[in-house]
Amino acid sequence: MADLKARILEIIHQPHLAAFATVTGDGRPWVRYVMPFADEDLTLRFSTFVSARKVAQIRGNPEVHLTCGVTDPMNFKHYLQIEGRAEFTTAEAERARVWSDHLANIFQGPDDPNMGVVIVRPRRIELSTAGSFEPEVWEA
Repeated sequence: MADLKARILEIIHQPHLAAFATVTGDGRPWVRYVMPFADEDLTLRFSTFVSARKVAQIRGNPEVHLTCGVTDPMNFKHYLQIEGRAEFTTAEAERARVWSDHLANIFQGPDDPNMGVVIVRPRRIELSTAGSFEPEVWEA
């Protein structure tokens, strides 16, 4: 399991877009792109606007899903399916934690009152490899 976790971390530590799915108030899926960053415990974080639809959707139903890991669609080797629970925060420490220069075009800084952070704690991660029909599974 430690080897699988290390391979998952190797994938999610690379900069990438992820498809992030939430559930709307009327029970329908909604997907958008985000750029998550992962900790060593596999917790993912990304910035968002306080007024974003995803914030209300997370508050209504914290069950979420991310698909990520493909950085080059013409040359992909593996990808991840991540199931977990999300929370939204505007805590100063969390905003500072995710802040990077690429966010300067969107927010005025980590103290911008429009900026918040989505935290996703995975429950299950499937690592799928090109050419294989059975994913490897990590569970919390």
